[in-house]
Amino acid sequence: MNRRWFFFFISPWLIGFLALTVGPMIFSFVMSFTNWDMMTQMNFVGISNYVNLFSDPIFLTSMKNTFLYAAISVPLNLLLSLGMAYLLSFHLKGMRFFRTLYYLPAIVPVVASTILFTNILSSNGLLNKMLGFFGIHGPSWLLDKNIVLFSFVFLAIWGVGGTMILLLSAINSINDSMYESATLDGATRMQMFTHITMPQISPVIFFNLITGIIGSLQTFTQVYLMTKGGPDNASQMIVPYLYTNAFSYYRMGYASAMAWVLFAVIMVLSVIVLKSSSAWVFYEEEVK
Repeated sequence: MNRRWFFFFISPWLIGFLALTVGPMIFSFVMSFTNWDMMTQMNFVGISNYVNLFSDPIFLTSMKNTFLYAAISVPLNLLLSLGMAYLLSFHLKGMRFFRTLYYLPAIVPVVASTILFTNILSSNGLLNKMLGFFGIHGPSWLLDKNIVLFSFVFLAIWGVGGTMILLLSAINSINDSMYESATLDGATRMQMFTHITMPQISPVIFFNLITGIIGSLQTFTQVYLMTKGGPDNASQMIVPYLYTNAFSYYRMGYASAMAWVLFAVIMVLSVIVLKSSSAWVFYEEEVK
């Protein structure tokens, strides 16, 4: 009887998962071996979509840009959020105000913050006007293909408060007796940070690392709204290029192949991070 009720209560989620996740995944995998354009009959073309991907210069550029963006934004986000969380963990007057202040940008919708940064980073935007006060001629942040990718890094840093609040919560949950014992043993702040704080919050760092990698490789909204991948594909990334192929050129098979290549890349990187976590992630229950 209990088994029946169990399946009864999970059935809405299970039906939704099968219909809205598993079903579309299977369909997209099948589509990746076809040339379907949503208007003509679906024809099987084997692995030609996958072969064509790696001879497509725009796709290769989008992969390079995506990996470069992830390689810069993810570590920078973690380092800044960790530094901010550590500084804000001290119980000083006014800390609540600063915690709230630094967290607020994280709750701003991505579309709103992207539009805000588009105006800030435009040729006549706020950033260049501020530089002008100091006699500095600011560049065209969104039109210069040598620096446009770093505009998205600035935007990623804007949302650092979300990671910061998780790390701050983890730091504040550490038992004070650990620090007290270390102080009695003559440990410095740096030693306490490296030997107590870092191991204790390593599961949270691990969580933010893996979600950060996945999120950065799936970046879409910022690119689509700010530059559409320009100039000259200098800011093109995988998901916006996938979207363009699917819904502008109606190359559904080609776009599906692109999605599965991205899935494979994310899966491989996730497995690498998961495997490496045993060397640096500390779980308290493992030593009990």
